[in-house]
Amino acid sequence: MLKYKMLAAVALIAVMAAQGPAAAQDAADPVIAKVGVTEIHQSELDYALTGLDPQLAQLPDDQKRAAALSGLIDVKLLAKDADKEGLQNDADFKKRLAYLTDRELHNAFFKKHVVDAVKPEEVKARYDVEIAKIPAQEEAKARHILVKTEEEAKAIIKDLDAGKDFATIAKEKSTDPNKADGGDLGYFTKDRMVPEFSEAAFKLEKGKYTEVPVKTQFGFHVILLEDKRMQPPPPFEQVEPQVKQLVMRDKYIELLAAAKKDAGVDITDPALKKAYDEANKAEAATAN
Repeated sequence: MLKYKMLAAVALIAVMAAQGPAAAQDAADPVIAKVGVTEIHQSELDYALTGLDPQLAQLPDDQKRAAALSGLIDVKLLAKDADKEGLQNDADFKKRLAYLTDRELHNAFFKKHVVDAVKPEEVKARYDVEIAKIPAQEEAKARHILVKTEEEAKAIIKDLDAGKDFATIAKEKSTDPNKADGGDLGYFTKDRMVPEFSEAAFKLEKGKYTEVPVKTQFGFHVILLEDKRMQPPPPFEQVEPQVKQLVMRDKYIELLAAAKKDAGVDITDPALKKAYDEANKAEAATAN
């Protein structure tokens, strides 16, 4: 993206340079530097900041601004030289400028009619629709103690039968990394655990533990079921950005469909047309 942004900057600066400096400084967009007689405005630095390399974007603000300004000055210097050589009249440059202009107009139209057009109530309504599609799943909340041998697991079950605390034993004897939490696994659905573990855990009654060791690929488990519930949907605030993306995607697809219908799209290369049609079918299927 930085490559394209810099190309766009070169193109625009070349045009601006031909027009000469502005007659008066805009108070809302002050001049922050000069390259010869060419002024660099705050707005240009702001654009340059959006095009910084991701690594540079992690710098402190003052260093980030300095890096962006350095790149902008470089652009201004070479754009001025390019203008002197008449590169703005080069046929290839004009084609590239036309493409970049179209792309930036596309982006501006997208921002106006998609990004800025999304209303909070649309996002909430889409959230409700998507939540309704999610099938209800049962969750279990459990603790476990993992040991290497069946004999160790049986000895732990005897300790539990004698009234010893499950979490305390887990902290002392479990080999699982969560032993410090007393073997707490939190809530989970059946598909999140290996089949043998899930089958045993979901068969238990609340407050009960497995009376025989449960063997899995990890070793031997003793499982305590603490609770069962139907999985709650993710709260709106947690998934709002993703839902908003869905709303924007649909708005964009609608805009494109209307534009294609009005303008018509004719691809003369048969192989390219086939690839284009297949790509659009795949994209439509994913969207649905």
